[in-house]
Amino acid sequence: MASRIRLSDLAEQAGVSTATVSRVLNGKAEVADETRQAVLRAIDLLGYERPEKLRPKSGGLIGLIVPELTNPIFPQFVQHLSTAMLQRGYTPLLGTQFAAGTTEDSLVEAILRQGVSGFVFVSGLHADLTADPARYYNLVDQGIPFVTINGPNDLIDAPDFSTNERDSITQAMRHLVRLGHKRIAFTTGPLRFSPAKAKYDRYLECMEEMVPGVKPIYSETLFTVEGGQSAAKTVLDEGATAIICSSDVMALGTIRYALDHGIDVPSDLSVIGFDDSLVMSFLSPALTTVRQPVEAISDAAITTLTAHIQQSQNQMSTTTFRPELIVRETTAPPRNTDI
Repeated sequence: MASRIRLSDLAEQAGVSTATVSRVLNGKAEVADETRQAVLRAIDLLGYERPEKLRPKSGGLIGLIVPELTNPIFPQFVQHLSTAMLQRGYTPLLGTQFAAGTTEDSLVEAILRQGVSGFVFVSGLHADLTADPARYYNLVDQGIPFVTINGPNDLIDAPDFSTNERDSITQAMRHLVRLGHKRIAFTTGPLRFSPAKAKYDRYLECMEEMVPGVKPIYSETLFTVEGGQSAAKTVLDEGATAIICSSDVMALGTIRYALDHGIDVPSDLSVIGFDDSLVMSFLSPALTTVRQPVEAISDAAITTLTAHIQQSQNQMSTTTFRPELIVRETTAPPRNTDI
């Protein structure tokens, strides 16, 4: 297959000379690692099959457990986590839960039978503060390293890598207050999940700090479009002029409810989401949202996990990553700044 590769195409894509591409393809040592990786990425991006000697040798399997793939943020995590694993010589083994179907426990049991070296749990039962953490103790007892993402839990002896939920709410609240909003609502999925609870607690603090004397308006529902619609009705009935949603998917439900009821976004209602999943900038109006640093979280999580696999250890730690408010078209000053 290597003979069919056009050196000039690879050189242009990687930003190097054709001579450098040739040295990489022939496995020559006199190429900087960064340059080598640029050429390998170009091979993959252009759809070529890597020559046999350039294919990474698998260091083993890593189980990757995500709650669903219908929410676009989870495929985004899968993509970046899988890439980080492959770059380090590991092969991802994906397990996805389904409502009234496969559970996290059954996925772990099935994946363990494949002889995996470790696990990554994204927004799993580790994030549910009411769930029994014993399932994770079993992995610790078996000496199987794992990391968790977006769900720190003091009862679980494992590294966690999470977006700073409190900072996400602080940024969203400051933006809306600066626009002139006071009656700001917060909608979320179940508060038994640690990220939702952290956001909610910070929302209450921000209301007291930034708009003292104004009653908080909030709704606890589901992390779905339908949940966003239901929550929107609840908080709009209480006079909210702006809504901070705990996910982009909930924000989509909120906007759908508003439009179905003749409420213009953002003239009548400002909406902020959370995640900045891939399609949010292409909506009309484009969604103002808080971006999770998915790539940075994924790379740090896999770097730590592979180090623990090689050292056969797991240590509790929590690493938080700063989110970024992305202002687009769904936020604006309220019609009546006295509200």
